[in-house]
Amino acid sequence: MPGRLDGKVAVITGGCSGIGLATARRFAAEGARVVIGDLDDARGPGVADEVVGAYLHTDVTDEAQVQALFALAKDRFGSVDVAFNNAGISPPDDDSILTTGLDAWRRVQEVNLTSVYLCCRAALPYMLEQRRGSIINTASFVAVIGAATSQISYTASKGGVLSMSRELGVQFARQGVRVNALCPGPVNTPLLQELFAKDPERAARRLVHIPLGRFAEAEEIANAVLFLASDESSFITASQFLVDGGISGAYVTPLAE
Repeated sequence: MPGRLDGKVAVITGGCSGIGLATARRFAAEGARVVIGDLDDARGPGVADEVVGAYLHTDVTDEAQVQALFALAKDRFGSVDVAFNNAGISPPDDDSILTTGLDAWRRVQEVNLTSVYLCCRAALPYMLEQRRGSIINTASFVAVIGAATSQISYTASKGGVLSMSRELGVQFARQGVRVNALCPGPVNTPLLQELFAKDPERAARRLVHIPLGRFAEAEEIANAVLFLASDESSFITASQFLVDGGISGAYVTPLAE
């Protein structure tokens, strides 16, 4: 049975861990050639070998490096069919607006929002020339609801990703390019584990609001990315694709059984 991404070339930023790594593996299993951009030079080449793809050291806030990443995909594999713009950070100094300094604010905005702008800007010319392509930008469920356990710059950056994805999805719809914002709930990744290991109370406060009663696994989010990347989602663009365990739809969650 043919894979859902047979013959397609996918670029993934932040592909060496968490959701990005799970997605790289899922894409490869479905027939895609995968090009990974990341800063983790220790793991990157090994991940590229595992998925029979390519790795390029990429600072996603650097326009020249982002352009080089997408050029590598085109030059080595012949096209740019999918862009999963996934790289992001959630540092501990991004907290309440009352305590988050301007340097922390700007650093998160650069990595989480400006990088998505740069990646879309780099991917679109290839996709418009082909008259086909799917761009999936990682936003978050916090782009659509508020939280008292604030990460103010992270939340604002993900709201920006959501709005930008919606606009691009509308702008380029009739030229064969779909753009969607993936909005995951909390995911059991190293980033979340590190954050919550430092603050178990914050973890408990968040977990109680998830109707399914647990955090997502990275592989579950990767399945959603695969759907948005594949032709199965051919009538979906400019959407906020929530994969959040029901958080955004909940007022009161079930009692534990």
